[in-house]
Amino acid sequence: MSPALRRLKAVRPVIICAVLLFAWQGVIWLTGVPSFMLPPPLDVAKELLAGADIIALHAGYTVTEIIAGLILGAVLGAVTALPMALFAPVRFWLMPVLLVSQAIPVFALAPLLVLWLGFGMSSIITMAAIIIYFPVTVAFFDGLRRTDPGWLALARTMGAGRYALLRHVRLPAALPAFASGMRVAAAVAPIGAIVGEWVGASHGLGYLMLHANARVQIDLVFACLIVICLYSVAQYALIDRLLTRLLPWQPDSIGASYRH
Repeated sequence: MSPALRRLKAVRPVIICAVLLFAWQGVIWLTGVPSFMLPPPLDVAKELLAGADIIALHAGYTVTEIIAGLILGAVLGAVTALPMALFAPVRFWLMPVLLVSQAIPVFALAPLLVLWLGFGMSSIITMAAIIIYFPVTVAFFDGLRRTDPGWLALARTMGAGRYALLRHVRLPAALPAFASGMRVAAAVAPIGAIVGEWVGASHGLGYLMLHANARVQIDLVFACLIVICLYSVAQYALIDRLLTRLLPWQPDSIGASYRH
């Protein structure tokens, strides 16, 4: 990567934020929309500072729910993908169930989860895990079933059994696909937590947004939205960096194209 591109990458977040803020303020200037519908960025910034304590308190609950849901969804997705890749009957019966499950709107599931699991963190974590579960399962399953046949044939000629093939060939080959599923999961995980908090919670940023909206405190709603967005971007960047370090054999063709 050239020094100029490295410097541009360092200031990229500042440039993007500045453009988005200018576009936001520009919409207000051009349309004259009232502040109770779309508050100016300066008002939202003031609300972020004034309500920092209460926002941080509720953000702590939301972040806990997101992380717990991310871990639970990823584990369940990996545990489901393995038998689907190894056993055709499991794949035959389970894949249609997974596909049908994605046709159910998450908003329809949230009240049922509150009814079944109670009013609190358990239903919210479950909601986040459900949203994460499908992309992780499908990505890992795809990685397992698309292992290079040449690698499998070579391992069999060397006497590798089914367990050895899975451990030494199929799992390492599928990890980049699993990493892609985790990146998607990192981006969508906050959706499940926020939806769950809208339906059945007494804390969290979703709960705070819901009550602020009822009191027409739209600047507080936008402040919570900004915190959620910033956390989502940070979570994605952290997981992406971690997965890149854990999978050094994964080719980075995009990065290579920038370097040349």
